[in-house]
Amino acid sequence: MATVQFKKIVKKFGDNVVLNGVDVDIKDHEFVVIVGPSGCGKTTLLRMLAGLEEVTDGEILIDDLLVNELHPSKREIAMVFQDYALYPHMTVEENMSFALRLRKTARAEIDARVSEASNILQLNKFLKRMPKQLSGGQRQRVAIGRAIVRKPKVFLFDEPLSNLDAKLREEMRVEIAKLYQRLNATIIYVTHDQVEAMTLAGRIVIMNKGIVQQVGSPIEVYRKPANLFVAGFIGSPTMNFISGKLALEGEKLCLTNENIKLYIPPYLLGDAEKHAGREVIVGVRPDDVLVERGGDKCSEKVEGVLEVCELLGHRENLYIKVGSQRLLATVEAFFNRSPGSAVSLCFNYKNMHVFDKATEQRISE
Repeated sequence: MATVQFKKIVKKFGDNVVLNGVDVDIKDHEFVVIVGPSGCGKTTLLRMLAGLEEVTDGEILIDDLLVNELHPSKREIAMVFQDYALYPHMTVEENMSFALRLRKTARAEIDARVSEASNILQLNKFLKRMPKQLSGGQRQRVAIGRAIVRKPKVFLFDEPLSNLDAKLREEMRVEIAKLYQRLNATIIYVTHDQVEAMTLAGRIVIMNKGIVQQVGSPIEVYRKPANLFVAGFIGSPTMNFISGKLALEGEKLCLTNENIKLYIPPYLLGDAEKHAGREVIVGVRPDDVLVERGGDKCSEKVEGVLEVCELLGHRENLYIKVGSQRLLATVEAFFNRSPGSAVSLCFNYKNMHVFDKATEQRISE
């Protein structure tokens, strides 16, 4: 077993509350990614699990054992840091075997574990090199190898790819995913990059200002964000938000503001009369903003003016001004309209998200 439980975790630095009542259960062999903006408390939570920060209040359990006061060396955890934390005066082999040598592990066992890890990470030909002779991606693999040889109960990754360029980040994401499949270990991975979260995680823990906003699979948090923060944080490009008041027009429920009138389908909110007069924010992802082109016809049309086109190869981002509101639509490439052109657009109503303006919580089904 390698379960991890955070129970009502609070962390304060003086009067500054960094974590406020964090409750998360992580199952055996689960890959959980903790994601959120800088300063949300995700790294602090990881460091508390590793024993590098004290818990102000609450409990941390590993395999149902309370570890709040347990020394880091006894927690059977291995941590991979953002800056690799390799010893510059040691070879790759010495870096990977250092923790085992400290434990006075038998030489044959050390050699076997280093060989196994270096085979997994394709580091065999670098074992006699010094860290300064390696690329950033190779150094990160050495840091991961150093964790693997310890055979911990839980692997902790603290933004391990943030120092790599875009191509290397992509390659290392694949390597970490393959590593998880091979080791079938419990992994807790911290990042501010939602692409890493969406592609690697079995479950995502989304944090903001020291509070857990939502826990769920990548597809759950993408399709049904619990609140306005999650909706804006998960998904790239970011979601469009349209605020206004709900009103009944006959049997139809509409959102209206000075720029836009939007029909709200009954299956999104249920009883239309109950919501009439409510101040809400409607979220629509750029993929669900449908722009009329050629012979296409939009029903429930909204008229706007094309401001900017961004060609991204097979896709194109269109920034469209509707009154004082700017909307982003993502369409197939080569839209063939010039900035300043009038455009008609409508929305994929099935994928709309409706949030209460006051509480910012999701109210749509």
